Parts: sequence; C-alpha cells; structure tokens
Amino acid sequence: MKRFVLIDTAEIPDSGGALCLFEYGDDFVIKIKGGNGNQLMNTRTHGSEDALAEIPCRKIAQRPQPRVLIGGLGMGFTLASALKHLGSDAEVQVAELVPGVIEWNRGPLGEKAGMPINDPRTRMLNSDIADVLRGASQAFDAIMLDVDNGPEGLTQRSNSWLYSMAGLAACAQALRPKGLLAVWSASADQGFSAKLTKAGFRAEEVQVFAHGNRGTRHTIWIAEKRGG
Repeated sequence: MKRFVLIDTAEIPDSGGALCLFEYGDDFVIKIKGGNGNQLMNTRTHGSEDALAEIPCRKIAQRPQPRVLIGGLGMGFTLASALKHLGSDAEVQVAELVPGVIEWNRGPLGEKAGMPINDPRTRMLNSDIADVLRGASQAFDAIMLDVDNGPEGLTQRSNSWLYSMAGLAACAQALRPKGLLAVWSASADQGFSAKLTKAGFRAEEVQVFAHGNRGTRHTIWIAEKRGG
C-alpha cells in the first residue's frame, strides 16, 4: 500500500511557512507544511502546467531569439514544456523564490520532467518573480505565472501583488510588443479577465485538464499585450 514519505522541507522566505516534498509510490508530491493536507502539485498530474508553456511558446517560437520568463519552478514541467516548444536560440529564465525547490529539481524530482534545469537555454534565478518584473522593460516575448493557486495568493500573501493592477502593469512593461502573458489558476475567476483587459491586454480564458482528457480542469489566461 502506498503511503506518503516525507523527503524534505523547504522554508518559504519571509513568510514563516514551508513546503514539504513527499514521495508517494513512484510519484512526488508537494504540500504546504501544516496545511489541510491538500496537494499543491504532484508529478502524476501536470497537464495544465505543460499547457501553460505550450500555448504561448507555440505562438512566439518563430520570433528571433525568443526570451521567456517563468514565475515558479514547481516540479519543472512548465520549464520542460517551454524548452520543448522553443528552438535552440531561445532563453528561458525561471524565477523561483524557494531555494529548496531548486535543489529538489536538481535531484530525483527533476528526473520526472527530464531535468530541464540542466538545459543550456535555462537561466535559473533564485528570486522573487515580482522583483524580476519590476526590473524589466520590454525584455520578454512571453511571461508564464504559476507561483500560487491563481489570482488569490494561497502559499504567500505577497503573491497577490502579481495579480493586482500594479502587478499586471509590471508584466505589460516587461513584455515586448505583442508579448504574451499566461497565468495558471486552479479555478476560474470571473473578474480576472476584466482586470487583464483593463491592464492593457487582449485576454482569453482557456480550460485545460490537469491530467489526460477528463477529470479536474484548471484555468489558463492567455493575454496578448495591446499596442506597440
């Protein structure tokens, strides 16, 4: 009988919280320490994480030397998908706040996604995605955000800034003309599409399956920067 085996715990900087990595049979699971037991992510169901990168990267893959930014390394599947759908001249920056998550992806956890962290096109940043965005101006062809459960921060309250008007304005500023912003969410949020429009994007809401073609659906917003 499979059971959860705690492998490691990683503190979330400036939050007082922590993430826990568990082994569960042949899979890995990440949960919030002291939470209600719900899984943040696991290596068995990552279809929506794949789609978060596949949809925008397919659209910008033919641009010269495309440069993309991923907010949140997670289990590496979004990074792996971005690399799969971009050419050899691309650069993929990944901003991950929790040092332990980066280390987990350098070990057996990373093998589940094919060790994308070792790809020469990957540039790993142990940084808050908010700080990266604030310091960028027309630097990226696409930005993919998967730092929490969606527009309402769960693991860290400060994540909510990313989904505020100020955060979305920073995303728009960091994108090149016709750049794409992709935002992952565990559930739909009726007001977020309107907020994206107000922030200067043309947005569409896409529903994708977490695994295969049935069961739980997650939401991805694909938003193109208007003008320029």
